[in-house]
Amino acid sequence: MSRAMDQASSFVPTYRREIRAGLRDIAPVAVAALPIGLLFGAVASAKGMSPLEVILMSALVFAGGAQFAAIESWIQPAPILTLAFATLLINARHVLMGASLTPKVRMSRVQTLLAYFFLTDEAWALSERRALERPVTGAYWFAMAVVLWSNWTLSSTIGAILGSFLGDPERIGADFAFTALFIGLVAGFGRSRVTLVTVAVSAGVAALVHYFIGAPWHVASGALAGIAAAYIAAPEEARS
Repeated sequence: MSRAMDQASSFVPTYRREIRAGLRDIAPVAVAALPIGLLFGAVASAKGMSPLEVILMSALVFAGGAQFAAIESWIQPAPILTLAFATLLINARHVLMGASLTPKVRMSRVQTLLAYFFLTDEAWALSERRALERPVTGAYWFAMAVVLWSNWTLSSTIGAILGSFLGDPERIGADFAFTALFIGLVAGFGRSRVTLVTVAVSAGVAALVHYFIGAPWHVASGALAGIAAAYIAAPEEARS
């Protein structure tokens, strides 16, 4: 009985530490994502979407890249098949991200399935970095997820309400926020040979495909090239 009480009492501080760690890690990402959400809301409003439609799209889809791709192709009536195919290509990387992350999370199957609704590039990158030192717990993951989901939904809705008052995002450099965010995330993975080779090959292939073929093919191409490069560059014992 006393052992169970000791375990329960030690669980609470650990749970709180995990939540604090998740909030600490996601805070800079949430700040950097604010102008992106505002930008999406403004663009969606310009395409004729109401604030209610924007908040529902952000809350239920919760995929920034796919949402931007959809808005870029948005006409009346909406080309459903084209939008669905583009979204599939852009979000196909989540299959690979989930496969790499699943062995490192300390959650039940139901919790993992629920958690992956909130899977984003940022949450994946931060979790992979944390997994280098310790397993990723549900408390850590959902602390990040709730903040980023709420931040994205709220900022895109505000952007839709403000609409044209935001002006040209290039004027204040908001169009570069997304790129700067991912540069910071990639830099946090260190400078090992495998990491450098993977990033260089993935970025090079994505840039070439984007230049010669166009979006959204560069996303899937860069991801697959990065996986192949990581496998080839990894030590032989890691591949067996």
